[in-house]
Amino acid sequence: MASVHSLASTVNQRVADALSAALPEAGAADPLLRRSDRADFQANGILALAKKAKANPRELATTVVAELPAGDVIKEIEVSGPGFLNITVTDRAIIDTLAARAADARLGVPVAERPGTTVIDYAQPNVAKEMHVGHLRSAVIGAAMVEILEFTGEKVVRRHHIGDWGTQFGMLIQYLTEHPHELDHQHGGPEEGEAAMSSLNRLYKASRVLFDSDEDFKARSRDRVVALQAGDPETLALWQRFVDESKIYFYSVFDKLDMEINDPDVVGESGYNAMLEETCQILEDTGVAVRSDGALCVFFDDVKGPDGKPSPLIVKKSNGGYGYAATDLSAIRDRVQNLGATTLVYVVDARQSLHFKMVFETARRAGWLNEDVHAVQLAFGTVLGKDGKPFKTREGETVRLVDLLDEAVDRATAVVRSKADKVGLTEQEIVENGRYVGIGAVKYADLSTSASRDYKFDLDQMVSLNGDTSVYLQYAYARIQSILRNAGDRKLAAHPELELAPAERALGLHLDQFAETLAEVAAAYEPHKLTAYLYQLASLYTTFYDQCPVIKPEPAPDVAENRLFLCDLTARTLHQGMALLGIRTPERL
Repeated sequence: MASVHSLASTVNQRVADALSAALPEAGAADPLLRRSDRADFQANGILALAKKAKANPRELATTVVAELPAGDVIKEIEVSGPGFLNITVTDRAIIDTLAARAADARLGVPVAERPGTTVIDYAQPNVAKEMHVGHLRSAVIGAAMVEILEFTGEKVVRRHHIGDWGTQFGMLIQYLTEHPHELDHQHGGPEEGEAAMSSLNRLYKASRVLFDSDEDFKARSRDRVVALQAGDPETLALWQRFVDESKIYFYSVFDKLDMEINDPDVVGESGYNAMLEETCQILEDTGVAVRSDGALCVFFDDVKGPDGKPSPLIVKKSNGGYGYAATDLSAIRDRVQNLGATTLVYVVDARQSLHFKMVFETARRAGWLNEDVHAVQLAFGTVLGKDGKPFKTREGETVRLVDLLDEAVDRATAVVRSKADKVGLTEQEIVENGRYVGIGAVKYADLSTSASRDYKFDLDQMVSLNGDTSVYLQYAYARIQSILRNAGDRKLAAHPELELAPAERALGLHLDQFAETLAEVAAAYEPHKLTAYLYQLASLYTTFYDQCPVIKPEPAPDVAENRLFLCDLTARTLHQGMALLGIRTPERL
Protein backbone atom coordinates (compact mmCIF):
# COMPACT_ATOMS: atom_id res chain seq x y z
CA MET A 1 0.00 0.00 0.00
CA ALA A 2 1.14 3.56 -0.71
CA SER A 3 2.24 5.58 2.31
CA VAL A 4 -0.36 7.80 3.96
CA HIS A 5 0.14 11.56 3.82
CA SER A 6 -0.09 12.96 7.33
CA LEU A 7 -2.39 15.89 8.01
CA ALA A 8 0.68 17.96 8.86
CA SER A 9 2.21 17.33 5.41
CA THR A 10 -1.13 18.00 3.65
CA VAL A 11 -1.68 21.28 5.51
CA ASN A 12 1.97 22.23 4.99
CA GLN A 13 1.64 21.73 1.23
CA ARG A 14 -1.56 23.78 1.03
CA VAL A 15 -0.06 26.67 3.00
CA ALA A 16 3.10 26.51 0.85
CA ASP A 17 0.98 26.69 -2.33
CA ALA A 18 -0.99 29.63 -0.92
CA LEU A 19 2.26 31.40 0.00
CA SER A 20 3.61 30.94 -3.54
CA ALA A 21 0.36 32.32 -4.98
CA ALA A 22 0.35 35.31 -2.60
CA LEU A 23 4.04 36.09 -3.14
CA PRO A 24 5.18 34.53 -6.46
CA GLU A 25 8.67 36.02 -6.21
CA ALA A 26 9.34 33.99 -3.05
CA GLY A 27 9.40 30.73 -5.02
CA ALA A 28 9.00 27.57 -2.96
CA ALA A 29 8.61 28.80 0.62
CA ASP A 30 8.63 26.82 3.86
CA PRO A 31 5.57 27.62 6.00
CA LEU A 32 7.40 26.34 9.13
CA LEU A 33 4.37 24.38 10.29
CA ARG A 34 4.31 22.85 13.76
CA ARG A 35 1.77 21.49 16.24
CA SER A 36 0.31 24.17 18.46
CA ASP A 37 -1.61 24.44 21.72
CA ARG A 38 -3.65 27.34 20.27
CA ALA A 39 -4.97 25.38 17.32
CA ASP A 40 -4.07 22.10 15.62
CA PHE A 41 -1.14 23.66 13.75
CA GLN A 42 0.66 26.97 13.57
CA ALA A 43 2.53 28.28 10.50
CA ASN A 44 5.35 30.65 11.44
CA GLY A 45 7.11 31.04 8.08
CA ILE A 46 5.33 34.21 6.97
CA LEU A 47 7.38 36.53 9.21
CA ALA A 48 10.75 35.64 7.66
CA LEU A 49 9.23 35.70 4.17
CA ALA A 50 7.64 39.13 4.66
CA LYS A 51 10.92 40.51 5.99
CA LYS A 52 12.74 39.25 2.90
CA ALA A 53 10.10 40.69 0.55
CA LYS A 54 9.87 43.92 2.61
CA ALA A 55 6.15 43.31 3.02
CA ASN A 56 3.85 43.75 6.02
CA PRO A 57 3.66 40.26 7.62
CA ARG A 58 0.06 40.62 8.84
CA GLU A 59 -1.11 41.79 5.42
CA LEU A 60 0.76 38.93 3.74
CA ALA A 61 -0.84 36.48 6.23
CA THR A 62 -4.30 37.82 5.36
CA THR A 63 -3.57 37.36 1.63
CA VAL A 64 -2.43 33.79 2.27
CA VAL A 65 -5.66 33.04 4.19
CA ALA A 66 -7.67 34.31 1.17
CA GLU A 67 -5.79 31.78 -0.99
CA LEU A 68 -6.64 29.00 1.50
CA PRO A 69 -10.38 28.43 1.51
CA ALA A 70 -11.70 26.23 4.31
CA GLY A 71 -12.95 22.89 3.08
CA ASP A 72 -12.37 19.16 3.35
CA VAL A 73 -9.13 19.40 5.38
CA ILE A 74 -8.85 22.91 6.82
CA LYS A 75 -11.73 23.97 9.04
CA GLU A 76 -10.60 27.45 10.01
CA ILE A 77 -7.57 29.74 9.88
CA GLU A 78 -6.89 32.66 12.16
CA VAL A 79 -4.20 35.31 11.72
CA SER A 80 -2.52 35.80 15.09
CA GLY A 81 0.02 38.29 16.41
CA PRO A 82 2.43 39.69 13.82
CA GLY A 83 1.46 37.15 11.14
CA PHE A 84 1.24 33.64 12.57
CA LEU A 85 -1.42 31.38 11.09
CA ASN A 86 -3.41 29.25 13.56
CA ILE A 87 -4.93 26.37 11.61
CA THR A 88 -7.64 23.94 12.74
CA VAL A 89 -8.36 20.85 10.64
CA THR A 90 -11.75 19.16 10.21
CA ASP A 91 -12.79 16.17 12.31
CA ARG A 92 -13.50 14.29 9.07
CA ALA A 93 -9.92 14.81 7.86
CA ILE A 94 -8.57 13.33 11.11
CA ILE A 95 -10.69 10.16 10.95
CA ASP A 96 -10.23 9.71 7.18
CA THR A 97 -6.43 9.89 7.58
CA LEU A 98 -6.47 7.47 10.52
CA ALA A 99 -8.69 5.06 8.59
CA ALA A 100 -6.09 5.02 5.79
CA ARG A 101 -3.37 4.27 8.38
CA ALA A 102 -5.46 1.51 9.98
CA ALA A 103 -5.99 -0.14 6.58
CA ASP A 104 -2.23 -0.58 6.19
CA ALA A 105 -0.22 -3.25 8.01
CA ARG A 106 2.62 -0.69 8.35
CA LEU A 107 0.26 1.99 9.78
CA GLY A 108 0.98 4.16 6.76
CA VAL A 109 4.72 4.33 7.41
CA PRO A 110 6.45 4.63 4.01
CA VAL A 111 9.33 2.44 2.87
CA ALA A 112 12.38 4.45 1.71
CA GLU A 113 12.36 5.02 -2.05
CA ARG A 114 16.13 4.81 -2.34
CA PRO A 115 17.32 2.77 0.64
CA GLY A 116 21.02 2.45 1.30
CA THR A 117 23.07 -0.12 3.19
CA THR A 118 23.91 0.72 6.79
CA VAL A 119 26.43 -1.28 8.78
CA ILE A 120 25.78 -0.87 12.52
CA ASP A 121 28.66 -1.67 14.87
CA TYR A 122 27.15 -2.31 18.33
CA ALA A 123 27.20 -4.69 21.34
CA GLN A 124 30.97 -5.24 21.44
CA PRO A 125 31.90 -7.35 24.51
CA ASN A 126 35.43 -8.63 25.13
CA VAL A 127 36.40 -12.30 24.93
CA ALA A 128 37.24 -13.90 28.30
CA LYS A 129 35.85 -10.89 30.16
CA GLU A 130 32.57 -10.42 31.98
CA MET A 131 29.93 -8.10 30.50
CA HIS A 132 29.20 -5.19 32.84
CA VAL A 133 26.74 -2.31 32.96
CA GLY A 134 28.92 -0.35 30.50
CA HIS A 135 28.02 -2.87 27.77
CA LEU A 136 24.30 -2.23 28.18
CA ARG A 137 23.94 1.00 26.21
CA SER A 138 25.77 -0.08 23.06
CA ALA A 139 23.63 -3.24 22.86
CA VAL A 140 20.26 -1.62 23.60
CA ILE A 141 20.71 1.52 21.47
CA GLY A 142 22.25 -0.42 18.58
CA ALA A 143 19.53 -3.09 18.54
CA ALA A 144 16.78 -0.42 18.51
CA MET A 145 18.42 1.45 15.61
CA VAL A 146 18.73 -1.82 13.66
CA GLU A 147 14.97 -2.43 14.00
CA ILE A 148 14.00 1.17 13.22
CA LEU A 149 16.23 1.45 10.13
CA GLU A 150 15.10 -1.94 8.80
CA PHE A 151 11.46 -0.92 9.25
CA THR A 152 12.04 2.21 7.15
CA GLY A 153 13.41 0.01 4.34
CA GLU A 154 17.16 0.38 4.84
CA LYS A 155 19.33 -2.70 4.30
CA VAL A 156 21.07 -3.19 7.65
CA VAL A 157 24.17 -5.28 8.30
CA ARG A 158 24.82 -5.99 11.97
CA ARG A 159 28.41 -6.11 13.20
CA HIS A 160 29.55 -7.10 16.69
CA HIS A 161 33.21 -6.02 16.83
CA ILE A 162 34.14 -8.16 19.83
CA GLY A 163 37.53 -7.76 21.53
CA ASP A 164 39.06 -11.10 20.58
CA TRP A 165 42.70 -10.23 19.86
CA GLY A 166 45.65 -8.71 21.64
CA THR A 167 48.53 -9.38 23.97
CA GLN A 168 46.42 -10.67 26.91
CA PHE A 169 45.67 -13.81 24.87
CA GLY A 170 49.33 -14.84 25.12
CA MET A 171 48.93 -15.10 28.88
CA LEU A 172 45.57 -16.93 28.68
CA ILE A 173 46.62 -19.41 25.98
CA GLN A 174 49.93 -20.19 27.69
CA TYR A 175 48.12 -20.90 30.96
CA LEU A 176 45.64 -23.18 29.17
CA THR A 177 48.52 -25.02 27.49
CA GLU A 178 49.99 -25.76 30.92
CA HIS A 179 46.58 -26.47 32.57
CA PRO A 180 44.65 -28.11 29.71
CA HIS A 181 41.44 -28.94 31.63
CA GLU A 182 40.70 -25.45 32.98
CA LEU A 183 37.95 -24.78 30.44
CA ASP A 184 36.31 -28.20 30.75
CA HIS A 185 32.75 -28.19 32.07
CA GLN A 186 29.49 -29.92 31.29
CA HIS A 187 27.22 -27.71 29.25
CA GLY A 188 23.53 -28.20 29.56
CA GLY A 189 20.55 -26.31 30.91
CA PRO A 190 20.10 -22.57 31.45
CA GLU A 191 23.22 -22.24 33.61
CA GLU A 192 25.63 -22.87 30.78
CA GLY A 193 26.34 -19.16 30.18
CA GLU A 194 27.18 -18.59 33.84
CA ALA A 195 29.28 -21.79 33.90
CA ALA A 196 31.24 -20.61 30.86
CA MET A 197 31.91 -17.24 32.48
CA SER A 198 32.95 -18.67 35.83
CA SER A 199 35.54 -20.96 34.23
CA LEU A 200 36.85 -18.07 32.10
CA ASN A 201 37.01 -15.82 35.17
CA ARG A 202 38.84 -18.44 37.18
CA LEU A 203 41.37 -19.01 34.40
CA TYR A 204 41.87 -15.27 33.84
CA LYS A 205 42.58 -14.59 37.51
CA ALA A 206 44.93 -17.58 37.88
CA SER A 207 46.90 -16.70 34.74
CA ARG A 208 47.16 -13.04 35.82
CA VAL A 209 48.61 -14.03 39.22
CA LEU A 210 51.18 -16.27 37.51
CA PHE A 211 52.01 -13.63 34.88
CA ASP A 212 52.67 -11.01 37.59
CA SER A 213 54.75 -13.33 39.83
CA ASP A 214 56.65 -15.67 37.49
CA GLU A 215 59.14 -14.14 35.02
CA ASP A 216 59.54 -17.43 33.11
CA PHE A 217 55.76 -17.70 32.61
CA LYS A 218 55.69 -14.05 31.49
CA ALA A 219 58.39 -14.78 28.88
CA ARG A 220 56.54 -17.89 27.65
CA SER A 221 53.33 -15.83 27.40
CA ARG A 222 55.06 -13.22 25.27
CA ASP A 223 56.39 -15.93 22.96
CA ARG A 224 52.83 -17.22 22.73
CA VAL A 225 51.61 -13.78 21.50
CA VAL A 226 54.15 -13.98 18.69
CA ALA A 227 52.96 -17.51 17.84
CA LEU A 228 49.32 -16.31 17.82
CA GLN A 229 50.06 -13.38 15.52
CA ALA A 230 52.11 -15.64 13.25
CA GLY A 231 49.10 -17.97 12.88
CA ASP A 232 50.57 -21.03 14.65
CA PRO A 233 47.80 -23.71 14.34
CA GLU A 234 48.02 -25.06 17.91
CA THR A 235 47.93 -21.56 19.39
CA LEU A 236 45.01 -20.54 17.14
CA ALA A 237 43.07 -23.66 18.17
CA LEU A 238 43.48 -22.75 21.86
CA TRP A 239 42.54 -19.13 21.10
CA GLN A 240 39.38 -20.40 19.36
CA ARG A 241 38.41 -22.24 22.55
CA PHE A 242 38.39 -18.94 24.43
CA VAL A 243 36.27 -17.32 21.71
CA ASP A 244 33.77 -20.21 21.64
CA GLU A 245 33.51 -20.35 25.43
CA SER A 246 32.97 -16.57 25.58
CA LYS A 247 30.25 -16.75 22.94
CA ILE A 248 28.29 -19.25 25.07
CA TYR A 249 28.39 -16.62 27.80
CA PHE A 250 27.68 -13.61 25.54
CA TYR A 251 24.70 -15.30 23.94
CA SER A 252 23.23 -16.18 27.34
CA VAL A 253 23.40 -12.48 28.35
CA PHE A 254 21.90 -11.30 25.04
CA ASP A 255 19.18 -13.91 25.48
CA LYS A 256 18.36 -12.38 28.90
CA LEU A 257 18.20 -9.00 27.14
CA ASP A 258 15.67 -10.53 24.70
CA MET A 259 18.05 -9.68 21.87
CA GLU A 260 18.94 -11.85 18.91
CA ILE A 261 22.60 -12.09 17.94
CA ASN A 262 23.69 -14.39 15.12
CA ASP A 263 27.10 -15.95 14.60
CA PRO A 264 27.78 -14.47 11.13
CA ASP A 265 27.30 -10.96 12.58
CA VAL A 266 30.08 -11.47 15.15
CA VAL A 267 33.25 -10.29 13.38
CA GLY A 268 35.78 -9.36 16.03
CA GLU A 269 39.13 -7.59 15.85
CA SER A 270 40.69 -10.85 14.62
CA GLY A 271 38.46 -10.77 11.53
CA TYR A 272 40.57 -8.00 10.00
CA ASN A 273 44.06 -9.43 10.71
CA ALA A 274 44.71 -10.37 7.10
CA MET A 275 44.03 -6.76 6.00
CA LEU A 276 46.19 -4.86 8.51
CA GLU A 277 49.46 -4.82 6.58
CA GLU A 278 47.77 -3.84 3.32
CA THR A 279 45.84 -1.04 5.08
CA CYS A 280 49.09 0.37 6.47
CA GLN A 281 50.79 0.03 3.07
CA ILE A 282 47.98 1.93 1.29
CA LEU A 283 48.05 4.73 3.87
CA GLU A 284 51.84 5.05 3.62
CA ASP A 285 51.96 4.82 -0.20
CA THR A 286 49.30 7.53 -0.58
CA GLY A 287 51.00 9.81 1.95
CA VAL A 288 47.98 9.77 4.28
CA ALA A 289 50.22 8.27 6.99
CA VAL A 290 53.89 9.11 7.59
CA ARG A 291 56.73 7.61 9.63
CA SER A 292 57.43 9.39 12.90
CA ASP A 293 60.00 7.96 15.33
CA GLY A 294 59.61 4.62 13.59
CA ALA A 295 55.81 4.52 13.97
CA LEU A 296 53.30 4.96 11.14
CA CYS A 297 51.19 7.98 12.08
CA VAL A 298 48.44 10.26 10.75
CA PHE A 299 48.58 13.90 11.91
CA PHE A 300 45.79 16.47 12.27
CA ASP A 301 46.03 20.25 12.60
CA ASP A 302 43.36 20.40 15.29
CA VAL A 303 44.49 17.47 17.48
CA LYS A 304 47.25 18.36 19.90
CA GLY A 305 48.46 16.82 23.15
CA PRO A 306 48.71 18.63 26.52
CA ASP A 307 52.19 19.86 25.50
CA GLY A 308 50.77 21.60 22.43
CA LYS A 309 52.49 19.20 20.04
CA PRO A 310 50.49 17.33 17.40
CA SER A 311 48.94 14.13 18.80
CA PRO A 312 48.78 11.62 15.95
CA LEU A 313 46.67 8.57 15.24
CA ILE A 314 49.16 5.69 15.47
CA VAL A 315 48.36 3.07 12.84
CA LYS A 316 51.46 0.91 13.33
CA LYS A 317 53.75 1.06 16.35
CA SER A 318 57.52 1.42 16.09
CA ASN A 319 57.91 -2.23 17.24
CA GLY A 320 55.79 -3.41 14.28
CA GLY A 321 52.62 -4.02 16.31
CA TYR A 322 49.29 -2.68 15.06
CA GLY A 323 47.17 -0.21 17.03
CA TYR A 324 43.36 -0.17 17.24
CA ALA A 325 43.37 2.33 14.39
CA ALA A 326 44.74 -0.23 11.92
CA THR A 327 41.91 -2.61 12.82
CA ASP A 328 39.23 0.10 12.69
CA LEU A 329 40.47 1.39 9.32
CA SER A 330 40.59 -2.16 7.92
CA ALA A 331 37.02 -2.68 9.15
CA ILE A 332 35.95 0.48 7.27
CA ARG A 333 37.61 -0.83 4.09
CA ASP A 334 35.84 -4.18 4.49
CA ARG A 335 32.45 -2.63 5.22
CA VAL A 336 32.61 -0.22 2.31
CA GLN A 337 34.32 -2.38 -0.31
CA ASN A 338 32.96 -5.85 0.54
CA LEU A 339 29.62 -5.15 2.25
CA GLY A 340 28.69 -2.18 0.03
CA ALA A 341 27.94 0.14 2.96
CA THR A 342 26.67 3.64 2.24
CA THR A 343 26.52 4.49 5.95
CA LEU A 344 28.61 3.22 8.87
CA VAL A 345 27.12 3.71 12.34
CA TYR A 346 29.28 3.09 15.41
CA VAL A 347 27.37 2.79 18.69
CA VAL A 348 30.36 3.54 20.89
CA ASP A 349 31.03 5.28 24.22
CA ALA A 350 31.40 9.08 23.91
CA ARG A 351 34.83 8.81 25.56
CA GLN A 352 36.11 7.30 22.30
CA SER A 353 34.92 10.26 20.23
CA LEU A 354 38.38 11.68 19.51
CA HIS A 355 39.66 8.27 18.32
CA PHE A 356 36.74 7.87 15.91
CA LYS A 357 36.96 11.46 14.69
CA MET A 358 40.61 10.76 13.72
CA VAL A 359 39.79 7.34 12.21
CA PHE A 360 36.93 8.78 10.08
CA GLU A 361 39.09 11.68 8.89
CA THR A 362 41.90 9.26 7.96
CA ALA A 363 39.42 7.11 6.02
CA ARG A 364 38.19 10.24 4.20
CA ARG A 365 41.73 11.20 3.25
CA ALA A 366 42.26 7.67 1.95
CA GLY A 367 39.06 7.91 -0.11
CA TRP A 368 37.23 5.09 1.71
CA LEU A 369 34.71 7.59 3.03
CA ASN A 370 33.43 10.21 0.58
CA GLU A 371 30.28 12.01 -0.58
CA ASP A 372 28.54 8.67 -1.16
CA VAL A 373 29.73 6.86 1.98
CA HIS A 374 29.72 8.45 5.41
CA ALA A 375 30.40 7.31 8.97
CA VAL A 376 28.64 8.37 12.15
CA GLN A 377 29.50 7.76 15.76
CA LEU A 378 26.29 7.31 17.74
CA ALA A 379 28.10 8.29 20.92
CA PHE A 380 26.53 7.42 24.26
CA GLY A 381 27.05 8.67 27.78
CA THR A 382 27.72 6.81 31.03
CA VAL A 383 25.32 4.81 33.20
CA LEU A 384 25.32 6.43 36.66
CA GLY A 385 24.15 5.19 40.04
CA LYS A 386 21.45 6.98 42.04
CA ASP A 387 24.25 9.12 43.54
CA GLY A 388 25.08 10.53 40.11
CA LYS A 389 28.49 8.81 40.02
CA PRO A 390 29.53 6.00 37.63
CA PHE A 391 27.54 2.90 38.59
CA LYS A 392 29.55 0.61 40.92
CA THR A 393 28.79 -2.01 43.56
CA ARG A 394 29.15 -1.10 47.26
CA GLU A 395 32.62 -2.63 47.11
CA GLY A 396 33.52 -0.25 44.25
CA GLU A 397 33.43 -3.02 41.63
CA THR A 398 31.90 -2.65 38.19
CA VAL A 399 28.32 -3.98 38.21
CA ARG A 400 27.84 -7.28 36.37
CA LEU A 401 25.23 -6.94 33.65
CA VAL A 402 23.54 -10.28 34.47
CA ASP A 403 23.05 -9.26 38.12
CA LEU A 404 21.43 -6.03 37.04
CA LEU A 405 19.06 -7.75 34.60
CA ASP A 406 18.12 -10.44 37.13
CA GLU A 407 17.28 -7.81 39.73
CA ALA A 408 15.17 -5.84 37.22
CA VAL A 409 13.19 -9.00 36.39
CA ASP A 410 12.71 -9.81 40.11
CA ARG A 411 11.38 -6.29 40.82
CA ALA A 412 9.12 -6.32 37.78
CA THR A 413 7.75 -9.78 38.62
CA ALA A 414 6.75 -8.46 42.06
CA VAL A 415 4.88 -5.56 40.38
CA VAL A 416 3.11 -7.93 37.96
CA ARG A 417 2.25 -10.37 40.78
CA SER A 418 0.69 -7.59 42.86
CA LYS A 419 -1.92 -7.01 40.14
CA ALA A 420 -2.19 -10.57 38.81
CA ASP A 421 -5.37 -11.53 40.71
CA LYS A 422 -7.35 -8.70 39.11
CA VAL A 423 -6.60 -10.03 35.64
CA GLY A 424 -6.45 -13.71 36.55
CA LEU A 425 -2.87 -14.36 35.36
CA THR A 426 -1.45 -17.88 35.68
CA GLU A 427 1.91 -18.42 37.38
CA GLN A 428 3.47 -18.98 33.95
CA GLU A 429 2.08 -15.64 32.72
CA ILE A 430 3.34 -13.85 35.85
CA VAL A 431 6.87 -15.20 35.26
CA GLU A 432 6.83 -14.46 31.52
CA ASN A 433 5.35 -10.96 31.93
CA GLY A 434 7.78 -10.24 34.77
CA ARG A 435 10.62 -10.87 32.35
CA TYR A 436 9.08 -8.70 29.61
CA VAL A 437 8.36 -5.88 32.04
CA GLY A 438 11.77 -6.04 33.75
CA ILE A 439 13.86 -6.18 30.58
CA GLY A 440 11.55 -3.63 28.94
CA ALA A 441 12.06 -1.30 31.91
CA VAL A 442 15.86 -1.45 31.56
CA LYS A 443 15.77 -0.90 27.79
CA TYR A 444 13.24 1.92 27.98
CA ALA A 445 15.14 3.81 30.70
CA ASP A 446 18.24 3.64 28.51
CA LEU A 447 16.47 4.61 25.28
CA SER A 448 14.34 7.40 26.77
CA THR A 449 17.46 9.41 27.57
CA SER A 450 19.21 11.13 24.67
CA ALA A 451 22.08 8.73 23.89
CA SER A 452 24.78 11.36 24.34
CA ARG A 453 23.68 12.13 27.91
CA ASP A 454 24.56 10.19 31.05
CA TYR A 455 21.59 8.68 32.88
CA LYS A 456 20.87 7.42 36.38
CA PHE A 457 20.09 3.74 36.77
CA ASP A 458 17.24 3.65 39.28
CA LEU A 459 15.30 0.36 39.29
CA ASP A 460 12.59 1.69 41.63
CA GLN A 461 11.79 4.40 39.11
CA MET A 462 12.14 2.06 36.09
CA VAL A 463 9.49 -0.42 37.24
CA SER A 464 7.10 2.28 38.48
CA LEU A 465 3.57 2.19 37.06
CA ASN A 466 3.51 6.00 36.99
CA GLY A 467 5.56 8.38 34.91
CA ASP A 468 7.66 7.93 31.80
CA THR A 469 8.38 4.19 32.07
CA SER A 470 7.88 1.22 29.80
CA VAL A 471 5.57 -0.35 32.42
CA TYR A 472 3.17 2.59 32.02
CA LEU A 473 3.12 1.99 28.25
CA GLN A 474 2.76 -1.80 28.64
CA TYR A 475 -0.20 -1.34 31.00
CA ALA A 476 -1.81 1.14 28.58
CA TYR A 477 -1.52 -1.47 25.82
CA ALA A 478 -2.89 -4.27 28.03
CA ARG A 479 -5.79 -2.03 29.12
CA ILE A 480 -6.77 -1.46 25.47
CA GLN A 481 -6.62 -5.20 24.77
CA SER A 482 -8.94 -5.74 27.75
CA ILE A 483 -11.41 -3.16 26.35
CA LEU A 484 -11.33 -4.80 22.92
CA ARG A 485 -11.98 -8.22 24.52
CA ASN A 486 -14.87 -6.79 26.58
CA ALA A 487 -16.37 -5.22 23.47
CA GLY A 488 -17.36 -8.73 22.41
CA ASP A 489 -18.87 -8.79 18.95
CA ARG A 490 -19.27 -5.01 18.73
CA LYS A 491 -17.50 -3.91 15.58
CA LEU A 492 -14.86 -1.22 15.38
CA ALA A 493 -15.27 1.16 12.48
CA ALA A 494 -14.14 4.64 11.50
CA HIS A 495 -17.01 7.15 11.32
CA PRO A 496 -15.76 10.33 9.60
CA GLU A 497 -19.20 11.96 9.91
CA LEU A 498 -18.98 12.20 13.70
CA GLU A 499 -18.01 15.27 15.67
CA LEU A 500 -14.97 14.48 17.83
CA ALA A 501 -14.56 15.26 21.52
CA PRO A 502 -11.38 17.24 22.40
CA ALA A 503 -9.65 14.11 23.81
CA GLU A 504 -10.48 12.16 20.63
CA ARG A 505 -9.07 14.92 18.44
CA ALA A 506 -5.84 15.16 20.48
CA LEU A 507 -5.34 11.38 20.37
CA GLY A 508 -6.13 11.24 16.64
CA LEU A 509 -3.72 14.03 15.71
CA HIS A 510 -0.94 12.34 17.70
CA LEU A 511 -1.59 8.93 16.10
CA ASP A 512 -1.18 10.63 12.73
CA GLN A 513 2.37 11.71 13.65
CA PHE A 514 3.78 8.16 13.99
CA ALA A 515 5.32 7.93 10.51
CA GLU A 516 6.88 11.41 10.71
CA THR A 517 8.34 10.63 14.14
CA LEU A 518 9.92 7.42 12.83
CA ALA A 519 11.41 9.25 9.83
CA GLU A 520 12.99 11.80 12.20
CA VAL A 521 14.32 9.08 14.54
CA ALA A 522 15.85 7.12 11.64
CA ALA A 523 17.45 10.16 10.02
CA ALA A 524 19.11 11.47 13.20
CA TYR A 525 19.67 8.12 15.05
CA GLU A 526 17.65 9.39 18.03
CA PRO A 527 15.55 6.58 19.53
CA HIS A 528 14.68 8.77 22.54
CA LYS A 529 12.30 10.69 20.26
CA LEU A 530 10.35 7.49 19.65
CA THR A 531 10.04 6.80 23.41
CA ALA A 532 8.85 10.40 23.92
CA TYR A 533 6.23 9.94 21.18
CA LEU A 534 4.98 6.65 22.69
CA TYR A 535 4.82 8.06 26.21
CA GLN A 536 2.76 10.99 24.95
CA LEU A 537 0.52 8.56 23.04
CA ALA A 538 -0.14 6.53 26.22
CA SER A 539 -0.80 9.76 28.18
CA LEU A 540 -3.25 11.05 25.55
CA TYR A 541 -4.94 7.66 25.53
CA THR A 542 -5.34 7.79 29.35
CA THR A 543 -7.10 11.17 29.01
CA PHE A 544 -9.29 9.82 26.20
CA TYR A 545 -10.16 6.74 28.30
CA ASP A 546 -11.14 8.96 31.25
CA GLN A 547 -13.24 11.42 29.21
CA CYS A 548 -14.75 9.28 26.43
CA PRO A 549 -16.69 6.16 27.51
CA VAL A 550 -16.11 3.29 25.10
CA ILE A 551 -18.28 0.52 26.57
CA LYS A 552 -19.77 1.81 29.86
CA PRO A 553 -21.81 3.96 30.11
CA GLU A 554 -22.71 2.79 26.63
CA PRO A 555 -22.43 5.53 23.98
CA ALA A 556 -24.42 5.57 20.73
CA PRO A 557 -23.44 2.63 18.47
CA ASP A 558 -21.56 4.71 15.87
CA VAL A 559 -19.72 6.64 18.63
CA ALA A 560 -18.78 3.34 20.32
CA GLU A 561 -17.52 1.91 17.00
CA ASN A 562 -15.44 5.02 16.34
CA ARG A 563 -13.93 4.91 19.84
CA LEU A 564 -13.15 1.21 19.52
CA PHE A 565 -11.44 2.09 16.22
CA LEU A 566 -9.31 4.73 18.02
CA CYS A 567 -8.51 2.19 20.78
CA ASP A 568 -7.40 -0.42 18.25
CA LEU A 569 -5.21 1.97 16.26
CA THR A 570 -3.61 3.23 19.50
CA ALA A 571 -2.83 -0.36 20.55
CA ARG A 572 -1.34 -1.20 17.15
CA THR A 573 0.81 1.94 17.20
CA LEU A 574 2.02 1.25 20.75
CA HIS A 575 2.78 -2.37 19.86
CA GLN A 576 4.71 -1.44 16.70
CA GLY A 577 6.61 1.39 18.38
CA MET A 578 7.61 -0.73 21.38
CA ALA A 579 8.66 -3.63 19.11
CA LEU A 580 11.03 -1.25 17.28
CA LEU A 581 12.61 -0.45 20.66
CA GLY A 582 12.98 -4.18 21.39
CA ILE A 583 10.27 -4.15 24.09
CA ARG A 584 7.41 -6.67 24.35
CA THR A 585 3.81 -5.69 24.98
CA PRO A 586 1.94 -8.48 26.86
CA GLU A 587 -1.75 -8.86 25.94
CA ARG A 588 -2.76 -9.19 29.61
CA LEU A 589 -1.10 -7.47 32.56
